[in-house]
Parts: sequence; C-alpha cells; structure tokens
Amino acid sequence: MNDTIAAISSAGGPIGLIRVSGEQAIAAVDAVFRAKNGKRMLDAPTQKLVYGTLQDKNGKVIDCCYAVVFRAPHTYTGEPMAELQCHGSTAVLQQGLDALFAQGVRQAEAGEFTRRAFLNGKLGLSEAEAVHDLITARTAEAAQNAAAQVMGAVGSPVQQMREELIGMVAHFHAVVDFPDEDIDPVLFDDAAALLHRTTSRLYAMAESYERGRILREGVPCVILGRPNAGKSTLLNALLGRERAIVTDIPGTTRDLIEENVKVGQLLLRITDTAGLRDTTDPIEQAGIDRAMAEASASSLILAVFDGSQPIGDEDMLVLARAAGHRAIAVVNKVDLPQQLDEKLLKKHFLHIVPLSAKTGAGMDKLLALIPRTIGLGDGAFDGALITNARQAAALARAAERCEAALYAAQSGMTPDAVVMDAEGAIAALGEITGETVTEAVVSRIFSDFCVGK
Repeated sequence: MNDTIAAISSAGGPIGLIRVSGEQAIAAVDAVFRAKNGKRMLDAPTQKLVYGTLQDKNGKVIDCCYAVVFRAPHTYTGEPMAELQCHGSTAVLQQGLDALFAQGVRQAEAGEFTRRAFLNGKLGLSEAEAVHDLITARTAEAAQNAAAQVMGAVGSPVQQMREELIGMVAHFHAVVDFPDEDIDPVLFDDAAALLHRTTSRLYAMAESYERGRILREGVPCVILGRPNAGKSTLLNALLGRERAIVTDIPGTTRDLIEENVKVGQLLLRITDTAGLRDTTDPIEQAGIDRAMAEASASSLILAVFDGSQPIGDEDMLVLARAAGHRAIAVVNKVDLPQQLDEKLLKKHFLHIVPLSAKTGAGMDKLLALIPRTIGLGDGAFDGALITNARQAAALARAAERCEAALYAAQSGMTPDAVVMDAEGAIAALGEITGETVTEAVVSRIFSDFCVGK
C-alpha cells in the first residue's frame, strides 16, 4: 500500500475531479501543476485551493484549474492526498491522469480509496460499505440512511455490543484462570441480563434488512390486469408522462415495459405487462407468459380491474395470480358508469382503491397506500435500517450465538458453555466492524465500488 494511486472521481458535468492518494501524492501533483502565485504545491497550506495551470506529460498547458493538498493523517484515506479540480472535459481529465501516471502514479482500483481508509483505520468496515450505498443511492431517503451509516449508525452500536461481550468473556476467563486472585465472582444474573439485551438488539437489527433492502434497491412491482383494464394508462399516470401506448385495441402491450417511479420514500421498479387472457396469438401469449413470471417474482402487484365492466373470466386469471402476494386491487375507470361488484375483490384483497388513471382521481390514495403495503410506512431513516446482506447475516449469527449463551447462563451450565457461544457472537460482530473479516471478504466488498471512490 506504499504506492500512489489516482483516479477521475467525478461523474461528468462542468467540473472534473482527479483524486490522488499515497506517499507521493503531493509531489506528483506538484510536478504537473503550476500555481499562479509561483509557489510549489509541496509548500502549499493544507486544505486550501490554489489556482494555476495543469500540464500534460509533455509539459503543455491543458487547463486552468485549482489544486488542493491534504496532509496525513487528517485525510479520507489516512495518507497524503491531493486533488485537481478541473473543467469537466474528458480529454482534459484523461491527459491530467496520464501526466500523473508519468510521475509513477498508478490507476486506482475500484473502491481502493475507501479500502485504504478502512485499512488505515479511518473508517470501520460497515462505514466503508455504507459509502457504496451512498454512491449508488437512488432516493433521498436511501442517501439519508447511508449517510447516517457512514457516520456510524450501524458500526457504533455493533462495536459497543461487541466490547460489552468481550468484557463479560474476559471476566469469565479471569475467574476461571486465576481462582486465587481477588476477582469479583461471575454473576450469572448480570451476564444473562447483558445477553438478553444484546440478543434483542441484534435480532431487531437483523430483521430490519428486508425494509433496508427495499429502501436501497427499490420495490419490484408488476401492473397486472386483463386487456384494456387500463394498465398502461396507470403506468403513464404514475410516471407523469406518456411512456406506454394506450389504445382501445386489446393486446396492445405484448412485452414488458419497465420504469422506475418515486412513490413517497420508495423507488418503485414498476413493470407494465401484457393483458391476461386466453389467446391463440403466439406473440401475445409469450407476453402473457412473461407477465406471469414477473408477477411471481414481484414484491407488489397492482391488480387492475375495469370498474365499468363486470368481473369476467379474464379477471379471474388476475385474481389467481395475485393470490398470496402483497397486492392492491385498483378499480380503474371510476369516471365511467360502474358495473363491477367489489364483493368478490374484498374476499381476495386487503386494499381496494377506486380511481381513474385517465383523470387522476383517486391516485393520491394509491400513492399513499403503496408504502404502507410494503411495510415502510412514514418513518424517518436514521441509518438503523440494515441494507447490506452480509451484515444482516452476521447480525443473525451473532444473535443466535448470544441466545445460546443466554440459555447456558440461565440453565446453570458451566462458564465454558456461556463463553463458547459468547465468543462466537463476538467473532460474528467482528465481521461487521472488520476485526475478524478475511482478506478475501475485504477484496470482494471493495471490488463492487466504482473507480475513484
């Protein structure tokens, strides 16, 4: 980790950023940047922008820009760092990067800046993983949750619980290993109280993963209904624009149409599907088969029924497919005379929403109902939702081992039995904080990051 790395750390736009980290970071930037004040970047004050020119590897000026240096250990990676803040031209940024490479700097690997921050103790592993969530967040709520985790909303309580368990285990070992010393005896009631409290917290954190996953990844949602029930009109209404073709001809939609829709705190990954009906058209049938498969894999079904028509055989196909899923019955076309009897729908659906996708009447009720149906409600996101499958699995293992240790403590077993399971919980929690994680796991975690982070 002694080499110096660099990467373009901006995602396009009028401003471009080249980030450099390592022992020679400041010297490398000093070699390619000329400050207007005539001073060298090696002598520049830390965290202060300096105006000047950027030169390519042949010494030709390619941009007028700013440079800034950050001296260790008060940097993101814990190493000396520097940044070049250029105009956003791809050509300028690449030439600037090439100039740094000519000074012995190498291209940063994906996630290498954050990996160095973790290895240098600037971030815990859970905080480092949250950086990836923050980079990829697609809603304000997901970004809020990730930012709180970067600040320790997960790592801090996990570290606290781990240290409490370590203290308990150390006490057990001391009493057993040094019986002649004046050490307070093990109080199984106190140990049981700690284990009970810790077990409850760990299970609660692990069980928040499903909600956290929905917050981070979005909700796969399928619009299902018979032909001409108004599925495509509903998609267009949710999007606020004309995305799907809407006609009076049955079977217009034959393939899947996928879009992302922000609904309250949720990102809805919504799919419009072919209308369900018996057909001899092989192309339409292929679309119906895809609709069935998407419905089976979805987390939410919006089952659309034409309120201006009685329930028919094709609607029964929709009812059968929605059974057993989180689903909302959408009774569409309330702007027309109604012929649909909702009694049958009430037997199959907990939630029924009459609306007109054409006029927008009733859409507010549907939008308010979707988050509650998924289980997110209207709560604030303070980083407590676990969004990482690896962390959720480690938390569940830690909870199980704590529960086993609690049983041993309450059952009058020997201290060794309590200690063995408590140490298993400590190791599992160390997988989250980073103390007991393997190098292979660390490499896999950071390989998912983008270059420059």
